[in-house]
Amino acid sequence: MSCSLEQRRSWIEAKHQRLSVARQCELLGLARSSYYYLAAAEPPENLHYRRLLDEEYTRHPFYGVPKMNWWLQQQGYAVGPKRVRRLLRQMGLLAVYPKPHLSLNSLEHRRFPYLLRGLRIARPNQVWSSDITYIRLQGGFVYLVAVLDWYSRYVLAWELSISLEGGFCLRALESALARQRPEIFNTDQGVQFTSLQFQAPLLAAQVRLSMDGRGRLFDNIFVERLWRSVKYEEVYLKDYDDVPAARRGLGAYFHFYNTERFDQALDYRTPHSAHWGAQ
Repeated sequence: MSCSLEQRRSWIEAKHQRLSVARQCELLGLARSSYYYLAAAEPPENLHYRRLLDEEYTRHPFYGVPKMNWWLQQQGYAVGPKRVRRLLRQMGLLAVYPKPHLSLNSLEHRRFPYLLRGLRIARPNQVWSSDITYIRLQGGFVYLVAVLDWYSRYVLAWELSISLEGGFCLRALESALARQRPEIFNTDQGVQFTSLQFQAPLLAAQVRLSMDGRGRLFDNIFVERLWRSVKYEEVYLKDYDDVPAARRGLGAYFHFYNTERFDQALDYRTPHSAHWGAQ
């Protein structure tokens, strides 16, 4: 008999006499991160605001805190800019940059100039890019990172995480690099991408690093288009129950996106055909 993630979580005793939470999770086949994620439920009001902000940001990704706050108020919600800023930050919709003039950050984080302005994209693996987006669940949220080829729009790798710690971004990068290597790799200036840990495998492979200018959303336009497709064609239609459901749904969607979804900009080829057929 199969049991849901919530059912298995409910069987875990935080103060069991003999078994730790870690051991109970292991016996039930449940990741500890999933247990703690579900245990820390979001207030329903915040979840509702997150859903509204996510949808409006997907429609108008150039909106900042003032416009988002004004939009919510126009919908009849008495919410202030501090709360909107905090929610957007938690959702990963406001980039967190390494702060200047701090020696620790200058040692552990490195930024690079934007290399793609005016560049003609003519072949696969010329430019890859990566970004993070917010994926809502019925009782919470997760973060999605993807690595995309600019020429073919092919999604080379993706990962989910319940936090914005950079490990899931590195795992996606390493998965993509295990198959191929780009000439240029572009990201925003978020701390997940400016860390030396993330940049090290790219520099070791002699990949040139490029970074969006601060606040320049459309410097990474192809990933922004990917997020719109993911949200409107998958996430908003499915309304995932939990993390495993999101993983299954996104896995099926990215397979469809890469191998079955024809793209007018690719002369009605699929990303898979454009990426692998051109090599």
